[in-house]
Amino acid sequence: MRASLTALLLACLAVPVHALPPPCSSGQVFEDRNGNGVRDPGEPGIPGIKVSDGVQIAVTDARGEYNVSYEDGRTLFVIKPAGYDVSVRPDGMPAFWRNRQHHAGPPLKYGAIPQRRPDCTHFALRKQQAKAGGDTFDALLLADSQTASVQDVDYYWRDIVQPLVGKHGASLGLTLGDIVNDDLALYPELLRTTMSLQVPWLFIPGNHDLDFDATSDEESLRTFRHRLGPDTFAWEEEAVTFIGLDDIIYQPGKSPSYFGGLREDQFAFLQAYLPTVSKDRLLVIGVHIPFFEEGARGFRAADRERLFALLKESPHVLLLSGHTHTQRHWYHDAASGWHGTQPLHEYNVGAACGAYWSGIKDAQGIPTSTMADGTPNGYARLRVQAGGDYALSWHPARAADDRGIGLHAPKVLRKGAYPAWGVYANVYMGEVDTRVEYRVDGGEWKAMKRVEQPDPSLLVENMRDHLADALRGYDRSPEAEPSHHLWRGALPTDLSEGEHRVDVRVFDRWRGETTAHTTYRLQTATP
Repeated sequence: MRASLTALLLACLAVPVHALPPPCSSGQVFEDRNGNGVRDPGEPGIPGIKVSDGVQIAVTDARGEYNVSYEDGRTLFVIKPAGYDVSVRPDGMPAFWRNRQHHAGPPLKYGAIPQRRPDCTHFALRKQQAKAGGDTFDALLLADSQTASVQDVDYYWRDIVQPLVGKHGASLGLTLGDIVNDDLALYPELLRTTMSLQVPWLFIPGNHDLDFDATSDEESLRTFRHRLGPDTFAWEEEAVTFIGLDDIIYQPGKSPSYFGGLREDQFAFLQAYLPTVSKDRLLVIGVHIPFFEEGARGFRAADRERLFALLKESPHVLLLSGHTHTQRHWYHDAASGWHGTQPLHEYNVGAACGAYWSGIKDAQGIPTSTMADGTPNGYARLRVQAGGDYALSWHPARAADDRGIGLHAPKVLRKGAYPAWGVYANVYMGEVDTRVEYRVDGGEWKAMKRVEQPDPSLLVENMRDHLADALRGYDRSPEAEPSHHLWRGALPTDLSEGEHRVDVRVFDRWRGETTAHTTYRLQTATP
């Protein structure tokens, strides 16, 4: 008996490595009728569902089965189809992805992707319940939560997330990069905080989400993918299709250490996937570094033109980006490589952390964190209608006033002085052609002039910081830079002495007319 056992062991050891069973490359997408995330008897496979590893795309057969050839270290994901929801992981994340890691990956500071047994991957989908709002799809948009410490995560919780818990009504959330500020150990806490919103959340990586000890761009998002999901993905709803793309090209040991662009594997995915996307839906492309960003760390022009060529036949496209810690709208045309029939809209979303959680603290102990263009920190909303129409709005964090207009006017002017002073309206969602008007004391409405200069309210904070004998907060407010959404109207000084009311109205192409008001005072003075 002992001799037989020994012979058996020797025989097993003699089997060459290449003869061992290969890692599983197949799996099934099934209808999870009871919602437990496990395939139970009677739960059928779903045909026609796309599954990808970010390069290859397979489509499930009549039994819901797929085969995506195994590549060690890639992230496998199901492209959630319209009309279905995905299961929820224990951490609250949507269970639409799984990392393939048969062999040990490179050792990295924050752990990267753990080695795991390469068994087959099954994805559970359940039919969506009818939702309030009918044909309207509502998503929350964040950019640059960029927490550098547990304290910052607390700011993020109290300033952004907690006021929305149980009240947002959205069906999806999307963060456009820089989830943390280089400390990837904060991912679990930030994820726990975000998932309290109880809505499927998708994450796109930013330049502060990298494994900086990785030796190549290919390995630089392993910790991100372990915690937050694939760095290339697609997600389909009845009215909108979302594509998320990592656009950070990491160059370890070089200067600059990164720039904006896309990889060959991402183009392979897009070339395979885009022809399958319904043309009557809005197509949203989300990245971190803006497509319009130039310079050494900007977006590579050749990649932008190549992407735009792939998008040319899509009639309804919206680009979303983050990174700048300011906010603006950009319309691409032939100058930036877009040759569609209409300009291509890119919305560069303001930062959730604003100016990196800086500035003086309010009564709740949260930094004001106004961005360099005068936009308050906060979040955006995207509302999509069937047929490709959409609406965008910006919502300052915890703001009782959600009208999207910041006003600044001098408190007092000399009666009869030359009218060289004005009221300023920072229209946070303002575009070049936005109509902005003002009136004084209920008089005639007059057009305000768009000016590209620093927001005067932030300039005041800059001066207060300069003149203070001690720090007013942990970090000073950012140095004010020219805003792309600032309007000015001259204030009359030939009125009666005393207080005068200034009304401002904005005609937002999505929200309609919004108004705000302020006052200034005229005072008699002698030389």
